Amino acid sequence: MTVILWATVAILTLAAVLGIARVMTATDDATRAVVGDLVYFCAVGVMIMMLTATDSAVTFDVSLIAALLGILSTIALSRILTRGRR
Repeated sequence: MTVILWATVAILTLAAVLGIARVMTATDDATRAVVGDLVYFCAVGVMIMMLTATDSAVTFDVSLIAALLGILSTIALSRILTRGRR
């Protein structure tokens, strides 16, 4: 089971590094926002995998709070980028 966890952490870390490289070459704000969300949720995924590997009791709570904060920040950023238009 630990091999699967570490493989997942490696894949998520690779996705985050590629996302950071994409942020450096992005030309518009929307692309940066989407890739920023990708990097954030990769970090949340790595955190969840680490908490799963350590059998922490707060894994579920931390993952729910982190996902909620990520979704709320995505909504707020989309409202900022569209200047409040619907």
